[in-house]
Amino acid sequence: MSVAAGIWLFDLGNTRLKFAPLQGDAMGVVAAMPHAQLMAEEAYERLPRGAVARVASVAAPAIGDALLRRLSSRFDRVEVARTLPRCGKVRIAYPVPAHLGVDRFLTLLAAHARGGASLIAGVGTALTVDLIDADGLHRGGRIAPSPALMREALQARVRQLPVEGGGYAEFADDTPDALASGCEGAALGLIERSLAQARLLLGTTPRLLLHGGGADALRARLPAAEAAPMLVLEGLAAWAHLDA
Repeated sequence: MSVAAGIWLFDLGNTRLKFAPLQGDAMGVVAAMPHAQLMAEEAYERLPRGAVARVASVAAPAIGDALLRRLSSRFDRVEVARTLPRCGKVRIAYPVPAHLGVDRFLTLLAAHARGGASLIAGVGTALTVDLIDADGLHRGGRIAPSPALMREALQARVRQLPVEGGGYAEFADDTPDALASGCEGAALGLIERSLAQARLLLGTTPRLLLHGGGADALRARLPAAEAAPMLVLEGLAAWAHLDA
C-alpha cells in the first residue's frame, strides 16, 4: 500500500479493520483486513503512515491496544474517538455517554450529515437500531443478536443445527432454510417495527440506513433501505471535522 501523509481514519470492528485517508471533506479508497491478519507481523507494513490517525474501536482491548501501538509508530498523533453527549448539532439520548458504543455514536454523526431524519440499522455481531431526527436529536435505539449470532447461539445449544446455509422463505420446508428464514426474519421484524414506530414518533418516515457485514442479506427484503457500508468511517470523518 502506498504511503500517504495527512489524516487517516480507522474503524476497528469486532471482526475486521477498515481504514481510509481523509481527503478534504471526502474519504479516499477504503481498505480492510480481518483481525487475524491484522495481528500478524506482515500486516504491519500494510498500515499507512501519516500525520494523524483517527481511530474508532469496539474490538476486544487486546486487539485495540495492538492497533494503537502500531499506529503510534507510524503517525505523529493518534486520536481515539469517544462517545460525547453532544457533537456539533447531534445530541445523544443516553444519560451516560460511555454506555453508547462509539460505532453507534459515529453513525449518528454520519446520518445527521446526510440531512433529515434517519433510522440506522447496523447488522454485525449485534443488530443495533438507532433513530435520529432532523434536528440532530438521538431518540434512542435497540440492541439484539444479529442473524449470524442467533444461529451461532442456537448451534451452541443444539449441535445438530447448522450454523450456516439455507435460504430465506416465508414458510420454509427444510431446517437450514427455516433457520435462515427465522433468524433473518427476526431481524427484519425488529427493523420494520422500529421504522413504523419512528414514523409515528416523528410524523414522517425517516431514511433507513443499513450498514454492517450482515446488511446485504437483509437489504433485498427492505426495499426502502439505503446501503451505507462505510457509515462508521463517514461518522469518523464528520467527527474529525467537528473536532478540528
